Amino acid sequence: MEIRQLRYFLTVAEELHFGRAADRLHIVQSAVSQQVRRLEHELGAELFDRTTRTVALTEAGRQLLPHARDVLAAEARARAAIDRLRTERAVTLRLGTSSGLGTRLEGILAAFARLAPDAQLELVTAATDTRLKDVRSGELTATLLRGEREDTGLELLPLWQDPLMVALPAGHDLAARDGIDMADLAGLPLRLTPQTRNPALFDLVTRSCRAAGFEPVLGPEFTTVQDTLATIAYGKPSWTVFYAPHADQLPVPGVAFRPLRNPAPAMRTYLAVRPDPPGAGLRALIEACHAVCEQSH
Repeated sequence: MEIRQLRYFLTVAEELHFGRAADRLHIVQSAVSQQVRRLEHELGAELFDRTTRTVALTEAGRQLLPHARDVLAAEARARAAIDRLRTERAVTLRLGTSSGLGTRLEGILAAFARLAPDAQLELVTAATDTRLKDVRSGELTATLLRGEREDTGLELLPLWQDPLMVALPAGHDLAARDGIDMADLAGLPLRLTPQTRNPALFDLVTRSCRAAGFEPVLGPEFTTVQDTLATIAYGKPSWTVFYAPHADQLPVPGVAFRPLRNPAPAMRTYLAVRPDPPGAGLRALIEACHAVCEQSH
């Protein structure tokens, strides 16, 4: 039996709704359901009566409820005692980052500085798989992650969604429009990071093209931002995508950035953390991320 399972159980018992419980816990609903099921399996008893409309405590759930509250209260007291000790010394958190965060990363840094003025936040850039491995091992406190991954062994806390912008030659006929339908890009070569390097983005873009009724024509790979945009601006007509916060910081002569629609693809960003009770520093980082998330709504 894990502390987080009792925390999830107690939140569902208070809300009597798995979706609202997930919102309170700032995690995806599937993670709440999974951990409650594991707790029920370990105890050998159903804790909730579930229907498509309602959730209610069973007798076993009512019996467990006061004990869960006692355990979580004891955990909170223990955490508070350790937190008092931690505030006496400087804390350094290592946060993995990805490219294209734009002003969101600046917002996280500013909010964290307000919430934990005695702590330091060190940014670490690496490949996605490396960052996830380093969070599991404790080398990183957490990492920002674009797109959900399965079987990471970590908790993925959902943050914001960033729409994709198309980058294409400023002299192209499509650049005169305020927004571009995906179908209008059919036949125009797409410069995209390979699936092996960025599976979430590759899958999102190709899936959006197919939803618009065409198979994308893959041109040369996306290399660096500078080289790719220079080629789009002055080479043979082609297109690529950028996250909106990144595109806002890339005024490049010869390149036009326009919103995509029909469909309008967007990428969810998560904060990946170990499934342990967070310390004071990590709680401040999570709160900083959620503050930035609220500002974007």
